[in-house]
Amino acid sequence: MRNIIKVSALALSLVAAAASAQGVRTEKNISLELANQIAAATVAACSANGYAVGVTVVDRAGTVRAVQRADNAGPHTLAASLQKAFTSASAKNNTLAMMEGAQKNPAAANLTHIPGFLLLGGGVPVKVGNETIGAVGVGGAPGGHLDEACAVAALDKVKDQLK
Repeated sequence: MRNIIKVSALALSLVAAAASAQGVRTEKNISLELANQIAAATVAACSANGYAVGVTVVDRAGTVRAVQRADNAGPHTLAASLQKAFTSASAKNNTLAMMEGAQKNPAAANLTHIPGFLLLGGGVPVKVGNETIGAVGVGGAPGGHLDEACAVAALDKVKDQLK
């Protein structure tokens, strides 16, 4: 009888340990240092092409980690960059691809009604493998495809840190 109680207690403790392990997750996220590097590299990439932009980098939850605004960038560029970064992090996709999808698929056009979403090019997820750890949003170049190109160039500069 004593052995049955011991075995039952052991089994219950193992079940409890397994249940608690399922309730805790370990996730990768973007650091402040990396977010600042990405923001600075994005501004530099756009500046090299003559574009004065605003850049926002968000973490995996869409919360702001870093913001930079180039000299002479319009005040609207910061709001646009934030919305693009949030949209990209939330959907785990490039905003240019999302915009093109919404233009081709009437059902996807409803994405524009989600608060904070902006379906214009310039939002790019920051990924480690297949896991999205944040996103960068860019506003101010003369076209969303150019905003996106600056973000992609910046991510290429930090690619060794995204492993």
